[in-house]
Amino acid sequence: MGSAMTQIQRPVAVLDYGGGNVHSCHKAFVRAGMDARIISTPDELEGMAAIVVPGQGHFRQVMEAFDHSGFRAPLLSAAAAGTPIFGICVGMQMLLDASEEAPGVAGLGLLPGTVRRFEPAPGAEKVPHMGWNSIDKVGDSPLLRNLFCPAYTYFVHSYYVPLDVEADAGAITEYGVPFWSVLSQGNIHATQFHPEKSGEVGLAILRRFKEQVLG
Repeated sequence: MGSAMTQIQRPVAVLDYGGGNVHSCHKAFVRAGMDARIISTPDELEGMAAIVVPGQGHFRQVMEAFDHSGFRAPLLSAAAAGTPIFGICVGMQMLLDASEEAPGVAGLGLLPGTVRRFEPAPGAEKVPHMGWNSIDKVGDSPLLRNLFCPAYTYFVHSYYVPLDVEADAGAITEYGVPFWSVLSQGNIHATQFHPEKSGEVGLAILRRFKEQVLG
């Protein structure tokens, strides 16, 4: 018990591959009490406690930048070995097989399914989905454990992870259609919203990642 309490905290890798809001994301993980480090080369992943995949922009450009960086193979190996993975915004969408935004472009395939586009229509919600919206818990995601819901978080996206993607637990948000706004499946975790832009709720979710997932 005593040795566990004094165990040195291993660092968390925030991937800098040219397709994410890396610096504000990194600051948020540090604020939540983690030894977060911006990692720009695959060989720096050795010994990391978890891997954070931020992402913003077009799915094709983000995936091309990710693959060009050389992170695909080591990330998939780390995920298969049980290392916690945390995808944020487009980083969440990257975890799936594919996206309607870029047909034929391969996602990481850690979660079977295809990212869908919000369909603009007369009288429908505007696209992109931008601003604060509520998240409602489904099951017992470690990211949301003992967090009062509905809670409000900040979104900016035109594509979403549909509910036909299987998850152990998470949270659902409504924007014309229901979609996964938080997702936990084994050691894979993700948020569609930006925790780093979601005030105290976002910080609370990152703290739960530290306490409930990393231990």
